[in-house]
Amino acid sequence: MAQKEKLQCLKDFHKDTLKPSPGKSPGTRPEDEAEGKHPQREKWASKLDFVLSVAGGFVGLGNVWRFPYLCYKNGGGAFLIPYFIFLFGGGLPVFFLEVSLGQFTSEGGITCWEKLCPIFTGIGYASIVIVSLLNIYYIVILAWGLYYLFQCFQPELPWAKCNQPWNTERCIEDTYRKNKSLWLAANASGFSNFTSPVTEFWEHNVLGITSGIEDIGPVKWDLALCLLLVWVVCFFCIWKGVKTTGKVVYITATFPFVMLIVLLIRGVTLPGASAGIMFYLYPDLARLKDPEVWIDAGTQIFFSYAICLGAMTSLGSYNKYKYNCYRDCLLLGALNSGTSFVSGFAIFSVLGFMAQEQGVEIADVAESGPGLAFIAYPKAVSMMPFPTVWAVLFFIMLLLLGLDSQFVEVEGQITSLVDLYPSFLRKGYRREIFIAIICSISYLLGLTMVTKGGMYVFQLFDYYAASGVCLLWVAFFECVAVAWVYGVDNYYDALEDMLGYRPNAWMKWSWTIITPLLCMGCFIFSLVKYKPLTYNKIYEYPDWAIGIGWTLALTSMICIPMVVVIKIIRSDGPLIERIKAVAAPVRGGASSRPADHRGLKELSYPLDPNGNKGLLMKAPTHTIVETMM
Repeated sequence: MAQKEKLQCLKDFHKDTLKPSPGKSPGTRPEDEAEGKHPQREKWASKLDFVLSVAGGFVGLGNVWRFPYLCYKNGGGAFLIPYFIFLFGGGLPVFFLEVSLGQFTSEGGITCWEKLCPIFTGIGYASIVIVSLLNIYYIVILAWGLYYLFQCFQPELPWAKCNQPWNTERCIEDTYRKNKSLWLAANASGFSNFTSPVTEFWEHNVLGITSGIEDIGPVKWDLALCLLLVWVVCFFCIWKGVKTTGKVVYITATFPFVMLIVLLIRGVTLPGASAGIMFYLYPDLARLKDPEVWIDAGTQIFFSYAICLGAMTSLGSYNKYKYNCYRDCLLLGALNSGTSFVSGFAIFSVLGFMAQEQGVEIADVAESGPGLAFIAYPKAVSMMPFPTVWAVLFFIMLLLLGLDSQFVEVEGQITSLVDLYPSFLRKGYRREIFIAIICSISYLLGLTMVTKGGMYVFQLFDYYAASGVCLLWVAFFECVAVAWVYGVDNYYDALEDMLGYRPNAWMKWSWTIITPLLCMGCFIFSLVKYKPLTYNKIYEYPDWAIGIGWTLALTSMICIPMVVVIKIIRSDGPLIERIKAVAAPVRGGASSRPADHRGLKELSYPLDPNGNKGLLMKAPTHTIVETMM
């Protein structure tokens, strides 16, 4: 049979299903290799795969352990005012921008900018640096959660009483607070600096924490094994590409919502729950005068929507060109913010119950971050009937919430890197080997955070590496690149070609003016209000550690201006001509529209000589001779 006939048979057999052949990575088809083409990019098997992957990626631990605390801390119901301003002025527009950009270019977080606006390719590199650092430390939380889950399978929860080997003489069980005579006797004994059993379990058993980052201590091998197990699970969730990721999220993205509803129902039926909910939502409008409230609202939006990490762009790149991502982005945004709001009821109803049981104010038990997940909530479930059941349910929810966020971010990281060298990394089992190498390196770096002083390293990464400052910086340049360099009208033409209609004008105004102003304002206030990192408000990090932290932050931020300078230097001609050349989309256009559906006119030259429509103009209707510029 002739070679041409063989190829036609293969094409008829596979059509557009993109089924991986044995020994092939997802998206690699025999006819592509036979014709010498780059391996084709796979697509989501169904619309639900994409929706659940995005939902799993950005509905994570921040919704449950950060939003409720920020709401209570920053004026209760009044906090929702700056929250929704940043949601509609920054979070949703940037989220939709990233997803639609991936769909438009069919590229990951780095190469999409190379096609659309080469001068700002540094945005992609900044995102990949941030997400790489995030993937190293975020998964450590899951290792802690897994350790707690294993500890739940005992006749009595090990953090409920003060009779464990790791407890000190200062340990006093929380129920004693209600007994005034015992409480006074404890204070008279000189133990004014008492600790609770759950705090000692966390600090002495789980962390084995040292006196500071100067004393890093040995690796805790029980935590190291938990971290290894979570990385192995993460690897097998993504090793075959979106075909497996899209199926895993059917469990990891939906089960946490079931658990959250169960915990919500249990929480609101506990005594003292109403007091906790009132404390959560009671509005204090005077707090809106404090700039920190607005900074908290802005950074929470960017954290919880997982934007500026390249992951949403990578997930969008697996959509079909004509997919209606605008509708789904709005629905997913409502799901994300709604989950944050509802989780506050589940958390604070339980904290209200705990405050009543201990006879203290709710403010004394309300915590954020690891303090809520590993101290406050475990303490609360130990006071409930059937504490083991509720502890197991809580930590399963915690693990699944974090796990799908973790592997979606890793998938985004891998997609961005693989798209840099598709012809090399999409052949055979090279993609799987590459994922294994990335996971192994991240695990080895993460071992520094499961040492006895690992909590100090973890906080250093959390405070600087993927901080709100870094995310706001990237978001600002994303909007500038699309709205002011590529041209917001040109991008709206592309959206109309993909969606079949033009999205609401508020997206255009957000990308052009509102989001850049919000990002820059929040960025400046964050620097003005900057406070050096502390642990438990007592331990102050040494100057060299703060220096390492800022180095982590600047590692990503410096990518954008550095790539701009490198691109201009590598171009030829006068300065303005160089800028024009590297600001233009790649020759052939940024669109990934299938060849049989071509109709959208792509930009070849982005700078309008007449000064219309900002920097960019629509593609000319007449033929331009290549030597015109």
